[in-house]
Amino acid sequence: MPAFQGPTATAQDKTQATTKTWPDKPDGFAATAGGTTGGAGGKVVTVRTQQDLTTYASAPDPYIIRIAGSIDVSPFGSDIIVASNKTLIGVGTTGEIVHGELHLNPGTHNVIIRNLTIRDSYVEGDWDGKTQDFDAIQMDTVHHVWIDHNTLTHMGDGLLDIRKDSDYITVSWNVFKNHNKAFGLGWTDNVTTNITVHHNWFTGIKQRSPSIDNAAHAHLYNNYLSAQYRDEDPVWTYGNWSRGRTQMVIENSYYDNIRNPYQADETAELVQRGSIARDTTGRHDTRGEAFDPRDFYPYRLDPAAAVPALVKKFSGPQSSLGTDTVLRVAADGSGDFRTVQAAVNAVPSGNDGRITIAIAPGTYREQVRVPADKPHLTFLGTGRDRGDTVIVYDTPAEYGGSTGSATVLIAASDVTARHLTFVNDFDEAAHDLKGEQALAMKTTGDRIVFTDTAFKGNQDTLMTDSPKLTTVSRVYLRDAYIEGDVDFIYGRATTVIERSTIKALSRGSDSNNGYITAASTWKGNPYGFLITRSRIVSDAPDRTFHLGRPWHPGGEPDAIAQVLIRDTWLPAAVKSSPWTDMGGFPWQEARFSEYRNTGPGATPSADRPRMTDADAADHEVADYLAGSDGWAPQQNH
Repeated sequence: MPAFQGPTATAQDKTQATTKTWPDKPDGFAATAGGTTGGAGGKVVTVRTQQDLTTYASAPDPYIIRIAGSIDVSPFGSDIIVASNKTLIGVGTTGEIVHGELHLNPGTHNVIIRNLTIRDSYVEGDWDGKTQDFDAIQMDTVHHVWIDHNTLTHMGDGLLDIRKDSDYITVSWNVFKNHNKAFGLGWTDNVTTNITVHHNWFTGIKQRSPSIDNAAHAHLYNNYLSAQYRDEDPVWTYGNWSRGRTQMVIENSYYDNIRNPYQADETAELVQRGSIARDTTGRHDTRGEAFDPRDFYPYRLDPAAAVPALVKKFSGPQSSLGTDTVLRVAADGSGDFRTVQAAVNAVPSGNDGRITIAIAPGTYREQVRVPADKPHLTFLGTGRDRGDTVIVYDTPAEYGGSTGSATVLIAASDVTARHLTFVNDFDEAAHDLKGEQALAMKTTGDRIVFTDTAFKGNQDTLMTDSPKLTTVSRVYLRDAYIEGDVDFIYGRATTVIERSTIKALSRGSDSNNGYITAASTWKGNPYGFLITRSRIVSDAPDRTFHLGRPWHPGGEPDAIAQVLIRDTWLPAAVKSSPWTDMGGFPWQEARFSEYRNTGPGATPSADRPRMTDADAADHEVADYLAGSDGWAPQQNH
């Protein structure tokens, strides 16, 4: 058949080729019949050696295995056994397996292999791979496997070998290059396999791009075949081959200068629609009706003309993948974990990669503890509103002290929380206890960020602290809601509250309903609490609330509170003399001040220190947060 030309890329196609996104979960056949989740629900580990990779990949328990850097496998061509319920994912573009094969034995299931480069087990002079069986990935009688965003090249036999009745497989966004036999499926008389192959780039390949024998359903779409290895063999140089009794559907793929781009045995079926064949020769077979992929799963086709640019840009390892692991929490069991603490427990000690704990809407009645050795976490509520996802408990300080009362305790650094509500719903009116402090949140780590979060309680709602007096920890809150009555924003951490709402709750008094802040800043730290460009509201009577008092824990004389409230609206509930003493320490010895506040509670008086313009220039958000490392989370908003 002579070569034929398809349509050229439109402007819309080209735009799409620079903005493509892809799901974090399998699609195609790997998403059917129960789906493929890999190591979800298991611990997250980072490996850098063959020994660690071998240990975790073959373990009986589920694991999410992050591969950082290049792992040189020895002896040359050795198998690394991958057991069931595993996710292997390269960290950015660094994850490589060199001179080795990932091997899935019979019965293995629920495996994700993603964002890796597997290369260079080629035996010189053995172009057909007859000397050694050194595949990149080989699987035998397995099910539910997702192979995604990998580069497979220059191996000893096949790049991807799917054998003997393996089922529910998706192969997506991979690069197969510089090889003879790229990707074969079959080696069985049974017509069993269901496989989806999409958005892959086959370049510098002679044959098997892919070859599929005796598959029940093979859906190939949006693949790009180019730069075919050429010799004078008219039979074995080909692209796609529907063999045996395979039913194959090809859609919107792109064949560029390929000999025999798609062919089918007389016993097989092959339907092709929407593809572009540019400068192709040889067989362009179609035969039979095959099947309709939409009877099995939904999918969206990209225009064939856009495929070359798409797969060149987005196939193979991506810098954005593997750097942020997602652990999903859902109380109804639809996630990886049912509780937030279970997800935290899955994070490895010494974690060095960003891990997002995505929490489905719902109420999670539990205490959560994030230890200091589990940094780089993001807690993300996935509801439409921050009130849709609530972590709540009801312990007062009477039982375990103020730290023990905290609904959530974050001791780790580099932690972010977004789109969530934290509550301690201990009912102080219904109990008469000595220790009625009840924290919704306590932090001791450094570089903590809360955005679009709410904190609800009464006494001691939010404590931002540090491991010890002379250690400076920094916390940044933006678009937050904080409510309470007594000392409900307190601690010694350098804390910025920006563009937020603070509600001072009434305790029913006509003279003193409470204190918004109780800072215990180390005297050597010039920056304690900054509340800026925010709004304080209250249901308390006029002139019955203090802005704050100085807290000296245990009588510590070197805890000299620093609080600046600036550019903030104050309600009539704020006292005209808004600062007061605490524990025998006069407020005048603390570092309390205001600057450019407004509202009925901002009326000047003799007992209201005002910061000068010159000092205010040195007390901006950046001054509080920068530290010695230039931390600037406010620049992300």
